[in-house]
Amino acid sequence: MIGTFVNVGTIIVGSLIGGLFKKIMSDRVNDALFIAMGLAAFGLGINAVVQNMPNSQYPVLFIVSLALGGAVGTILKLQDRVDSITKKKGKEDARLGEGIVTGCLLFCIGTLSILGPVQSALYQDHTFLFTNATLDLVTAMVLASTYGAGMCLAAAVLFCWQGGIYGLTLLLGNFITDTMMCELGIVGGFLIAMSGIGILGLKDCRTVNFLPALIVPPVWCIIAAHIF
Repeated sequence: MIGTFVNVGTIIVGSLIGGLFKKIMSDRVNDALFIAMGLAAFGLGINAVVQNMPNSQYPVLFIVSLALGGAVGTILKLQDRVDSITKKKGKEDARLGEGIVTGCLLFCIGTLSILGPVQSALYQDHTFLFTNATLDLVTAMVLASTYGAGMCLAAAVLFCWQGGIYGLTLLLGNFITDTMMCELGIVGGFLIAMSGIGILGLKDCRTVNFLPALIVPPVWCIIAAHIF
């Protein structure tokens, strides 16, 4: 787990550094950064979809995932629960909630962040996680310069994500297949793009309600591997 602890630490450090920059920037600069983050998130999301879609073994799985995930998240009122926490303290905290969701998706949905814990658990090889930590340090600084030092809360989500993969790998071995990575990348790409659309103010996609969609591809791939 040392790789995960390092990854978590870099997000916290990056968030604190970025938070300091935010305090000295003007409102016009902050607005420009929001536009930049929205465009970046949208572009990264679309790129993930375009890269993985041609390799998909289940072309309609992402549709089912988004539909089921959105329905479950709406029934559970996930977005409303997050909003009730962040909006109590005003607009700035509401934006922080939006930033944390975006950060969690960027930190967690990636090859290094998913395969890193697997390599760590099976071979005690932390190379992927150390590399991911370096990338997340920069990403956290940029996000925190836009949303504030509260972005360090995303580190807790990353710890649970990578810790869960690490634990499952110890129990089940390398259960993550190329197909699973591909399908998860497509769904994750759509969610990141949705987050970007929300940041740009084009449409409130209520991205949090769709987070359960990330559960569908791994579950389906595990079931399919034992049936077909």
